Amino acid sequence: MLDALQVLTTVVVGLMVGVEFSVAFVINPILSALPEDSGQLGRSHGGRMLGAVMPVWYIGSLGLVAVWAVAGWDHHGTGLVVTAGALLILSVIMSLLLLVPINNRGKTWTPENRPEDWKEQMHRWDRFHYVRVAVIIAAFTLLVAALV
Repeated sequence: MLDALQVLTTVVVGLMVGVEFSVAFVINPILSALPEDSGQLGRSHGGRMLGAVMPVWYIGSLGLVAVWAVAGWDHHGTGLVVTAGALLILSVIMSLLLLVPINNRGKTWTPENRPEDWKEQMHRWDRFHYVRVAVIIAAFTLLVAALV
């Protein structure tokens, strides 16, 4: 049973990392290269869509890691799992304090109502997101290492 939990947790966190990596290094660069208002409209739509899904994914991932840590407390690698959990907590805190406020503003913008500094706000979101991606990649790496 613990083996199944470990695999499930690693897959769920790995997929989350893949989505967030894709947003940072594929989706947002594509949107930024689109002409006129298309990029801003795409980011607003993405903010609404992913803003609804990712909180559940982050909290679900953290819950799975916590269950793994408790269920495997006396097994090899538990320290790595606990550290991965701490990094996921950090990513949730970063999200709530830094990224969500910008996302909540951005997902309501249209070409008619967006602020003049909308590009600067999106660049700030991107910078915070790069750090968050690094944090969750580190957490994922620790989970994989705990499997060995």
